[in-house]
Amino acid sequence: MSVRRCAAMTAVLLVTHAAGAQEHGIAPFAARYQADWKSISVGTSDLELKPDAGPDRYVYTWTITAHGVFRLVYRDDLVQKSWFSVADEHVRPLKYSAVDGSASADLTFDWDAGRARGRTEKKPVDLKLKEGTQDVMSIQVEVMLDLKNGKLPRTFQIVDRDEVKEFIYTEEGTAKIRTALGELDTVIVASQRAGGNRILKMWFAPSLGFVPVQAERTRDGKLEFAMRIKSLKR
Repeated sequence: MSVRRCAAMTAVLLVTHAAGAQEHGIAPFAARYQADWKSISVGTSDLELKPDAGPDRYVYTWTITAHGVFRLVYRDDLVQKSWFSVADEHVRPLKYSAVDGSASADLTFDWDAGRARGRTEKKPVDLKLKEGTQDVMSIQVEVMLDLKNGKLPRTFQIVDRDEVKEFIYTEEGTAKIRTALGELDTVIVASQRAGGNRILKMWFAPSLGFVPVQAERTRDGKLEFAMRIKSLKR
């Protein structure tokens, strides 16, 4: 195959991916955030959504990199990835992986069998799936789509490590916030495991395709972890 023909075919594939992304309301992006632990800057956090091989398939990656003295303790990046498909404006996870130093997790979602199987912390995992179950990464994209369509469910089943947990999701209204990208109108969504004491709040910007621009996790009302957007690439 000639170089020119190969380039032409690549261009067609990219256009096809982009068209599919727009159709489903998912635009690939790469965002960088400042990561804070209890109000102390500890590094950067990166989110990247990009097309994967095959139509209507994507991969979503979250990387946390420690900086400064924190690099002495957390030498390795924390990397989580979710491979998923989109159909009828909903996300269906296909595979999930996480690497945090020597700890790791790998799960495959077999929807025909209705099971999520793999290993986490070197222990085998075999979980029963209900339709609509998400992993801890794919849920972010599902929420983005649900907000776009004005149909955010109150509860989600989420595979977290070796369990399927139920989380409650609540829209807490809107807010105009100042960010490194300028002043943005946002929709605030809070999530909490049923009966848990940790709450994750995320600020999604409709003008940016509902990309999350800020997040805060609290425990018993005290701030533990926060992310604030620094840059965004389309």
